[in-house]
Amino acid sequence: MKKLSIGLGAALLLLVAVVLVRTALYAAPPQPQLPKETQDRVADTGREGRQPSRHLSQAIRFQTVSAQLGKAQTRQQYEQFIDWLAATYPQVHSALPPERLGKTPGQEYTLLFTWPGKNRELKPVLLSAHYDVVPVIPGTESEWEHPPYSGDIDATHIWGRGALDDKSAAIGLMEAATRLLAEGFQPERTVYISLTHDEEIGGENGALAVVEKLKRDGVQLAWSLDEGSFLLDGFIPGIEQPVASINVAEKGYLTVDLIAHGKGGHSSMPPRETAVDILAGALVKLQKHPLPGGLEGLGADMFDAVAPHMPFGQRALFANRWLFGGLIDSALEDSPSTAAMLHTTVAPTMLSASIKENVLPIRAVATVNFRVHPRDSVDGIVEHLQTVIDDERVAIERHRHQPASRVSSSESAAFHTLAETARHTHGQAIVAPGLTIAGTDSRHYETVADDSYRFNPMVVTKQDISGFHGTNERISIDNMVKATRFYRQLINRGASQ
Repeated sequence: MKKLSIGLGAALLLLVAVVLVRTALYAAPPQPQLPKETQDRVADTGREGRQPSRHLSQAIRFQTVSAQLGKAQTRQQYEQFIDWLAATYPQVHSALPPERLGKTPGQEYTLLFTWPGKNRELKPVLLSAHYDVVPVIPGTESEWEHPPYSGDIDATHIWGRGALDDKSAAIGLMEAATRLLAEGFQPERTVYISLTHDEEIGGENGALAVVEKLKRDGVQLAWSLDEGSFLLDGFIPGIEQPVASINVAEKGYLTVDLIAHGKGGHSSMPPRETAVDILAGALVKLQKHPLPGGLEGLGADMFDAVAPHMPFGQRALFANRWLFGGLIDSALEDSPSTAAMLHTTVAPTMLSASIKENVLPIRAVATVNFRVHPRDSVDGIVEHLQTVIDDERVAIERHRHQPASRVSSSESAAFHTLAETARHTHGQAIVAPGLTIAGTDSRHYETVADDSYRFNPMVVTKQDISGFHGTNERISIDNMVKATRFYRQLINRGASQ
């Protein structure tokens, strides 16, 4: 027994030593020191932020709600925005006259600017933003600190629908192009700038028209950059620096109806199981048997970039996933934002059954939305549903679906240029490849691009995030300064190599 105790003690000491050594080796390398002129510029944003902020404020006042494009007054708002853009950025429109695109006749509201490069042998790049917005939820207007289409500017922020999603990026691109043109800059490779008009309703009219135009012209892009994630401040416990999540993929989309059938009749004489009972049983099974996931692939790549910057205790867990993998997965699953990185998400969103309170339904329907992880396929998810529900009384009808994107390289020259530009603009940011859990225009662009990246060069907090598609959307003046600098430097670097 004594020998056994000694052996167990020695094994435990060895295990502790292995954990400690691996944790020590997992520490983050020192961040490169920024040039002094960059440090000085980071601290001086007041005067430089006035023009981009004022222009974003003006852009927000146009109610370019793509979900309402069927209305004449909305189409008029689009035309007025396009006219305002031309009047506000005359140098860009003169030097790079945009082509108006759109697959729906009479709705050619997407603008594609072409900036010819010196070396036509180099593959072009595409920088994109959308200027359409989602509606303000009716009845919530009074809950906004500033009216949603006012574009009000206070001491620190610009307020209104589209401030973050995504007119700020569109204005940042226009500001950057204006400044570079004023300097006589011409890129080595051709740069396309796409301002799309219907991303919020799928991009089937705008971004898809851009793709078709590039295909007709025989253009294959080296890479594209669109919205996706941001520099995330305060989202990961123990991390003090903002994390620049440059997303290299985005989730797909699938909606199904689960349809349960039962005998109708009067509610005073219900059978043992109604259609609603059958449907509820299917939903419970689905909740108890989620699609498999875990910290691997792209999720592991992201945390491998971030975890070395964590405090010792958390770093020890990630440095020794072979030992603590289950514990890590469990902790990440507790947060909806990190859980979405690990697997395909399942969300029942709509229910319908009887037409009257005392009538038994013969048909009960649950609409379920899936955001498809790159590891999964749409067909595989439907097979999972059939296996888990295992009830012939429940039919599965597939509706809208879009596979996950391919995963672009996080080792490419383009990714490193994006990373260096983010650090140069924002200081000591941690850069990590990430996954966009919603949809963007990039799912269209990837058909004509070697790599597609999704990143907005603005710092956001949890308070800022609540404004996305919600109430009190806003962006800081400092962010507009940084966004303009980022795009200016990115065009200078990425299009000159």
